[in-house]
Amino acid sequence: MQRGSYESRAYAVFLLQSMLEIADPMQLIGLRPELFVHLVRVLFDKISQQASKATLKLLVNISPWGRNMIKAAQPGMVPVLIDMLLDSSQKRTCEIIQTVLDEVCRCAEGRSELLNHGAGLAVVSKKILRVSRVANQWAVRILWSISKFCATCNVLQEMVQLGVVAKLCLVLQVECGKRTKEKAREVLKLHARVWMDSPCIPSNLLSYYPA
Repeated sequence: MQRGSYESRAYAVFLLQSMLEIADPMQLIGLRPELFVHLVRVLFDKISQQASKATLKLLVNISPWGRNMIKAAQPGMVPVLIDMLLDSSQKRTCEIIQTVLDEVCRCAEGRSELLNHGAGLAVVSKKILRVSRVANQWAVRILWSISKFCATCNVLQEMVQLGVVAKLCLVLQVECGKRTKEKAREVLKLHARVWMDSPCIPSNLLSYYPA
């Protein structure tokens, strides 16, 4: 993955994916940080759609183990994922990118990286109700992590100005799954005092704001 041609790097990812799918949990916990650096590079270099999808699936499988989500956040994974999400229009690709992003945003390093990206909050919010119910679920979970653990005045103001809060109100109106609605409602309740009086939220959506 580090020095080979694009083709050999792609095959290395395919082989690694097959190996780690059957690996012992202790082996997954002990993965070295260098591996995540190389995986980020594969995504950044856009070797091929197949290699990118294999890398994303690999990250879905290994991120929940041990400190792997932190290892993934440190080499710049989040900016690469956000840029991929900006460029992606394929349903399955969007879903798996958001799955990985949700995992990485469970740690402080990942959330910080998302907020430091100029399009982070905007693109996550934009994908809600535009891709699939699965994508809705992951996007709302990411926004929940941000609102729960990173709720500074600037972040809350940015969320309302970008239309994130309005989109969460919209989630409560449509059929997008019980758990997704519950998460959206929880986010809105967390910061109701800040958001409810904002002129950035359309009046027709305010009526859906949870009491």
